This record gives sequence, structure tokens and C-alpha cells, in this order.
Amino acid sequence: MAVRSWWGWGTDADAIAGGERSTLLERVRTLLPQAELVDHRPPELSELGLPAPRVSPPEALARLCSAEVADRAAHAHGKAFRDVVRNLLGELDAVPDLVARPESEQDVVDLLDWCAAAGIAVIPYGGGSSVVGGVEPRQLHDTYQGVVTLDLGRLDRVLEVDRISRAARIQAGVLGPALEDQLRPAGLTLRHFPQSFEFSSLGGWLATRAGGHYATVLTHIDDLTESMRVVTPAGVSESRRLPASGAGPSPDRMFLGSEGTLGIITEAWMRLQDRPRWKAGASVLFDDYARAVDATRVIAQSGLRPANCRLLDPVEAFINAGVDAAGGVLVLGFESAVAPVDSALESALELCREFGGKAQRSAAERSEEAAADTWRSSFLRMPYQRDALAAHGMIVETFETACTWDRFAELREGVLQSAYAAMGSAGVQGVVTCRFTHVYPDGPAPYFGIYASGRWGSTVQQWDEIKQAVSEALLAHGGTITHHHAVGRDHRPWYDRQRPEVFAAALDAVKTRLDPAGILNPGVLIDRR
Repeated sequence: MAVRSWWGWGTDADAIAGGERSTLLERVRTLLPQAELVDHRPPELSELGLPAPRVSPPEALARLCSAEVADRAAHAHGKAFRDVVRNLLGELDAVPDLVARPESEQDVVDLLDWCAAAGIAVIPYGGGSSVVGGVEPRQLHDTYQGVVTLDLGRLDRVLEVDRISRAARIQAGVLGPALEDQLRPAGLTLRHFPQSFEFSSLGGWLATRAGGHYATVLTHIDDLTESMRVVTPAGVSESRRLPASGAGPSPDRMFLGSEGTLGIITEAWMRLQDRPRWKAGASVLFDDYARAVDATRVIAQSGLRPANCRLLDPVEAFINAGVDAAGGVLVLGFESAVAPVDSALESALELCREFGGKAQRSAAERSEEAAADTWRSSFLRMPYQRDALAAHGMIVETFETACTWDRFAELREGVLQSAYAAMGSAGVQGVVTCRFTHVYPDGPAPYFGIYASGRWGSTVQQWDEIKQAVSEALLAHGGTITHHHAVGRDHRPWYDRQRPEVFAAALDAVKTRLDPAGILNPGVLIDRR
């Protein structure tokens, strides 16, 4: 069985090594010849010197709880760049006292009852793939008697399948691959494939309103949710299974995106789909980026509904697809369970040609590694590449947003200016990339990447300066602080400014009613009273 890395992404066996690492470092040297690229290895777990747990579970719950160093260290941080670097440096300033793994919903109820009575903070944990500080026990140890991370990984089963309605009742702790494996015998799929798919859970997707496989239409997990069951300190909430309802505000909408602050999602009925039988795709190269953006917008507004419609700007295309295209590359894909999709792809390509796009579809072009194929193959390797570069003193991180089409050009320019100015101020040189992960008729979801040569020992601080600057730029130019990575603790300053004050007051009232002891993921979304 593959061993999960305690300090970085994924498994130890899949880490970047050998020729793959050499190729990656050479590509970085081409872009940033001044980068030092000295390798640094993580400390051994025995060297971390974690403090002793401050709390002990009641005898009835002891079988569910672990105080092992490996467990506590692995649950101390998420998987953002700053998390990985701090792990590499052995800087685990705040770790959970215990890691609890409930085996049933009643276990969740019992654990919450104990923690509420004892003044212990509870951090819900799915796959631990948060990149915004959502699972980190930051600044909690002086306020609470202890911190317990509630790992739902043992609640990992598909409990019931309704083939007629194409839906399934699924426990929240199941990770992406295990979920799809259990649905496959019924010929169904959730078809929700975020980049973190292998190491993220259904409950995590729901709690963070995750974005998934589809670049258009069914983009967020919200669209696939039929009903939810949530354990709160005040009781259990279970919404009714319905295809749609106009009966007041939606209870599911209250818990979707609540990031474990209002309750623990234990299971949900999810809308499924038949597995696709027909697929067609192509990559389209452009000479002019503005025209590539226009082509993408027209496709998003055409009603063609591509499953994949991701525009890579020229720098992104070079770094992650190895393609030199002055105006970027548009990766297109169509799929269906009921009919061939070649005509839909051809319609999209015809729209691209009107904006100067040149499609790669022939066998010869594919043998030369068409951009779409190359980018797809590197997509799931990107987090491993990030870890390898972070260990070599690079600053490699992403941030995303969404805005209306009329604001995109100004937003992108504002972000680029802010990012390069911040890199100059932080004393680093680097490049900024941009791709669209999702597109809507009224706007895109730009996903930016930073690749910079940092100074080992200071890369977290250098990144924090850059993150501050680009986050200000996002809000100043009409974007959201996050499209699908959630708020966590890192995005709180900008989330507080984005949301209406009246809504903040309502959220505070809900939090007070459902979590009167204030134990659920303190510091996320709302402050403890």
C-alpha cells in the first residue's frame, strides 16, 4: 500500500525523481537562470519535537483517537505551498492534540458532545488537501483546552444507489477514487474530478464548494448535490431529497461552503450520470491572446457545453505543456453517454477559426505531443512538481478567482502588475501564468500561477508578500477572492470585505445557534464570540 507523505502532496512513491525531476529543473533554469535550485529534504518525524497532547479522550472514545507523532504532524497543515515549506523546515508551530477517526455518525455526535463540554476545538478533516489553511489549528492553543482533528476517512462507503433517479447516498469521508470504484458496477459516475481528486473527499468538496471536472455548466459540487445530512452540536440536519424546490432558503445551500464551521457533513445524496461513451477533444493554438480570450467567451456563450474549455496563456502553455504559442492554447473536450460529440467539437473549432485559432487534431500532430494531451498528462503531476520545486528553494503557488468577461482584461493586467511589483519588493524574480479552469456565459475563472526563485528560509514570507498584493488586486478589479479553493484562514481578510455586512451578521447568528460553544473550526469564515 502506498504511503502518504506527511509533509507534501500525495504518496512518497509518486514524488518527482530521476529524469522527471531533471527535466523539470532544466525547464526552470530556462525561464529563471539565476535560480539556485539547491535540494532540501524534510526532517524525520522523530526530529520534530512535538509537544505532548494536552487532552485525553474519555474511555469510551479512546479507541477512535490517536496521539501518534505521524498522525499529528500529517494533520497539522494542509497542502498549500506555505504548508509544504514549513514542513520541510520542521516548523510545526501548532499541531492537533489528537486525531479522532469516527467509524459511525454516532461517533461524530459523541465526539462533538465531549469537545463542546470540555472546551476543545474541532477541525473537520477530509483528505487534507486544503490550500487555504482550512485544516490548520492556527492560533487556537491559547483559547481552547485542546484541539482535536476529526478525520472522516473511515466513513467511506456508498450506502445506497437509486439507479432510476441516478443518485446515490454516500458517506462524506470517501476519497475520489474509492467513490468512483463503488459507483462503477452501476454504470454511474459523479464525474467530479478536481485536481485533488485522488486525495480529497466528498465531504471536503461539499464543505468547500469545490470545482470539478466540467469547465462549463456543472462546474461546482453544488450542482450535483441532492440532499445533505449534517451533524451539528445543536442536532442533526437532514434535507429532503428533491430534484428542485422553491420552499424558502435552501438548507443545503447553508451548509455548502460552510467549511466545517456549522457542522460535520456525514453523508449526502449526490446526483450521478451515466458514464460517457463518446469523447472528442483538440487543442487550439492562437497567435493573439486577446483573440483567444474572445474565442473562449464565444464558446462559453454558444450553448455547446464543452466538458473541457481551458485556455492556457503563453507562459502556462510553455511551462506545463511544453508548447510555444504566442497567443496561448485552448484545450477543448466534449463527452456524452448518449450520442457522438464530433459535431459539437467541430462547431467549437469553427468558432475558434474565426478568431485565428489553429486546431491540432491529426495523427501527425498528436505524435508530436499535441498541447491538450501533454497538458492533461501533467495536470495531476503539478502538485508533485510544486513540492519538488519548493524543496529546491522555488516559490511555486497558485491562486484563482472569477470575474465577468468585461472585467477580465483589466483584472489580469492588474494582477500581473501587482504580482511583478510584489516579487520585486520581495527580492525575487519570476513569472506569472494564467489559465481558465472554468468558463461561464458571463465570465471566466482565471487561475494564476507564480513561479519565482526564492531565498531558502524566507520563501514563505516572500510568498505571503506576493499573496497579499495579488489578493488586493483581485478585489480591486471586481473578482472574487476564491472561485473554488474556499476561504479557510488564509482568505479571511478579503472574504470579510467581499461579503455583505448583513449576511455576515446572519452567518454569525447561525453559527451561535448551531455551535453555541464555538468549537467548530474556529477562525474560519467567522470569529468566535
